[in-house]
Amino acid sequence: MSSLKHKTLFITGASRGIGKAIALRAARDGANIVIAAKTAEPDPRLPGTIHTAAAEIESAGGQALPVVLDVRDEGQIERAVAQAIERFGGIDILVNNASAIHPRAALDTPMKRYDLMMDINVRGTFACAQRCLPHLRKAANPHILTLSPPIDLNPKWFRPHVAYTTSKYAMSMISLGIAEEFREHGIAVNALWPRTLIATSALNLAAPGVAERARRPEIMADAAHHVLTRPSRSGTGRFFLDEVVLRDAGVTDFGVYAMIPGVEPEVDFFVER
Repeated sequence: MSSLKHKTLFITGASRGIGKAIALRAARDGANIVIAAKTAEPDPRLPGTIHTAAAEIESAGGQALPVVLDVRDEGQIERAVAQAIERFGGIDILVNNASAIHPRAALDTPMKRYDLMMDINVRGTFACAQRCLPHLRKAANPHILTLSPPIDLNPKWFRPHVAYTTSKYAMSMISLGIAEEFREHGIAVNALWPRTLIATSALNLAAPGVAERARRPEIMADAAHHVLTRPSRSGTGRFFLDEVVLRDAGVTDFGVYAMIPGVEPEVDFFVER
């Protein structure tokens, strides 16, 4: 399988950034995209809404269902999944993309930010998977892809931002656990992480000025496409890096993904330099 044509993807946080890039790549195949994100009205700090994303997805060749979803709200998740089933008849792929970022030291992490990361990153990932799994069990080639890093318990990854690290590793642990629990059902549950920083609105807010040393979200979209078009029984419980996936697929020129041509991208959190 090399196409996502007619597949239904439920993508959290798909109104912008990496989530939208994954949606647009799938849309070019003719996929159905559930844009499950919070932003229905324009935010001056973060461009893009579920409605502008829907327009782009349909222009790219896909079918779009924009749904307001705060992954912290179990009722909203249940309603969003129900809307997806009503519109498209099933769910083939869940992409857990929604995430909160606050990479700061312990004393610089207010409990409000701590709770936000745990609620969105950890609880949201689990809750969305829990609601989608019954429908994924009925799909022909079911996948869950969570945007979280390989687990490395070296203290150096915890020291600078223990709360953020804990939340992202917890996403990976949920992915690993569900992969094993549903292995016999043929549901591929994997994680994908960028080797370098990715230029998104969230990155600009968290670290202004860094985007020029980053890659465009399309590298993650292309890597996700390779993972999601594989037979689901061919691999589960794995932690992929975008660049490694694409190198294995024969890609050799990564300069096309650079935000500024010729500028070496900065290696991301949780990746050895």
